[in-house]
Amino acid sequence: MAGRTNTPGQSVSRRLLTVLDCFDVAHPALTLTEVATRSGLPVSTARRLITELREWGGLERLEDGRYRIGMRLWTIGTLAPQQRGLREAALPYMHDLFQATQENLQLTVLEGTQALCIEKISSTKAVPTRTEVGGRLPLHATGVGKVFLAFSGKDLLRSVAEAGLTRMTPHTITQPGRLAAALEEVRKTGVAYSYEEMTLGAVSVAAPILGLDGRVRAALGIVAHSRAAVDRLAPAVRTAALGIARWAG
Repeated sequence: MAGRTNTPGQSVSRRLLTVLDCFDVAHPALTLTEVATRSGLPVSTARRLITELREWGGLERLEDGRYRIGMRLWTIGTLAPQQRGLREAALPYMHDLFQATQENLQLTVLEGTQALCIEKISSTKAVPTRTEVGGRLPLHATGVGKVFLAFSGKDLLRSVAEAGLTRMTPHTITQPGRLAAALEEVRKTGVAYSYEEMTLGAVSVAAPILGLDGRVRAALGIVAHSRAAVDRLAPAVRTAALGIARWAG
C-alpha cells in the first residue's frame, strides 16, 4: 500500500504525483476507491485528479472501470537519458547473450536501496520470474542487487542492513556479516551470485556495468533454473557487461 496521507496544504502537483505513485508493478490497474485508499485522499479529490490526469494522457480508463498509466507518461519516461542510453547500448549484447544461453536476462539500475529493472528478455523455456520492466528487486537477495552493494560503497550496504535483510526464502542471507563477506568475493571476481535467495528454484549470476569513472552504472544478470551451472554462465554475462560499458560510455 502506498501509505500516503492527505496532508493539509498539499499542492495540487504533489497530489497528482501522489495519485500516480499508487501504481506500480504489483498494482498496474486500480479502481477509484483503491486509488483513494492507497493515496490517502478523499474519493472526491481522487476522482477530480484522475479526471485531470486522463485529460492530459497520464492515465487511461479500462473497460472494467479501473485505471492504468497512460501512454503519455510512458513516452516521457523513455526520454530519461540514463535508461535510454543504457538500453540502446545493452540490447544487442542482451540479444546475443540470450541466443547463447536461452535464459532470462535483466538489466537493472540502482534506485534508492533497490534494483530497478529497465529491460529484460525472457523465454517460456526459462525459469518463471516475477520481475517486470519497472519492477524493483531487493539488493541483498539477488545477483544484480549484490553487484550494486559490492561496488557502491559502504553507505549503501549500511542503509540496507539497517533497514533489515528480509528473508525471502530459507536461503536468503540475513546476517550483515555473511553478506559483507559475500560482497568481498564479488569485488574480487567481478561477478555476483544468488542461489535460490530470492525465489526457490531460481539462481542468478550478474556483473557490473561500470562508467568511465569506475562507478557502477548498471548491473546485467542472468536468472536460471536452480539446476543450472551458473558458474559456467559467469564469463558470458561478464563479457556482455564489459561490452555494454564500452558502448554506453
